Order: sequence, then structure tokens, then C-alpha cells
Amino acid sequence: MLNLFIAAQLDGVTELRPTDTDEDPFEYYFKIQCARCREVHPKAISVNRLERHQIAGSRGEANFVFKCSFCGSSSNIDLGIPKKFKPYTVDDNGRRVPFLAVEARGVDIIQFIPEGPFECKGANSRTVFHEVDISGGEWYDYDEEAGNEVSITEIAWDISKK
Repeated sequence: MLNLFIAAQLDGVTELRPTDTDEDPFEYYFKIQCARCREVHPKAISVNRLERHQIAGSRGEANFVFKCSFCGSSSNIDLGIPKKFKPYTVDDNGRRVPFLAVEARGVDIIQFIPEGPFECKGANSRTVFHEVDISGGEWYDYDEEAGNEVSITEIAWDISKK
């Protein structure tokens, strides 16, 4: 089991999380590599935690099922919430925190691409920021209620066992 970790610097905001609901699940984008032939898939793949697919030759299911176009090897990815999951808060500034649990079989996840909407809250207000775009590695806005600038910077993603 792997975890997707985040480390960031939050200023004036807290509780960073993907906008993920049963009605509109968050799409997690990854660059992947076949574990058998080491071929890197040319495009990013998207996986959400609610979509389920039958695994060929098995009674099991996974969130994403893939067959390598180069060697024909089958693989799958299953997403989950880490046991100690909580939104990334201002108290976590600079620390690696588990964001997503990932089980990958037959495929290596080589990069997380943070596309899609995230959300966070004002650290000193009740303001909720929707449609937070951190795909560029940083985000800036203004909290009208608190009367100050807010930001998320120094965003780093890491996929590892620990």
C-alpha cells in the first residue's frame, strides 16, 4: 500500500482538501509506468474513488484497470482514504501528511498531477474557498471577511510507503 503525501505552506487558510463528493467525485491524475516492461504511459490517467471496474480473470474490482499497450500486462489501481486522514491544516505547515491511500498492482505510479478543484477554509474567518487551483504549485486569494491575503505555496507531492 502506498500513500500520496502532501507538504505545503498555508498562509491564512486551513483544511486543504480535494473537492470530493459522492455526486461529483474528485478525479486524481497520475503518470504511470508498467511494472513489467517499464514503459511509461504517454498520457496521464484519471482515477476516482467511486468508479469501480471488474478486474479481468478475477472476481475483484478496482477503481482503475489498465492493460499495457506495449507488453499486454494487466494492472489495476485502487484508491482509499488513509487511516489517519485529515485535511491539511495550517498546523501541518511544511510537514508531509498522508492525503490518499493507493494500492497499485502491476503498475508504478510515478507522479501525481494535482488537477481539479480543491477547497480550503479561512484560518481566521468562516470563509470557504471553492475551486482552489493548485495545479501551478501555488495559489493566492484574498479573504474579505478576515481582511487579509491568503495563499498556499511550496506545494510538494510524494508517493511512497511511508
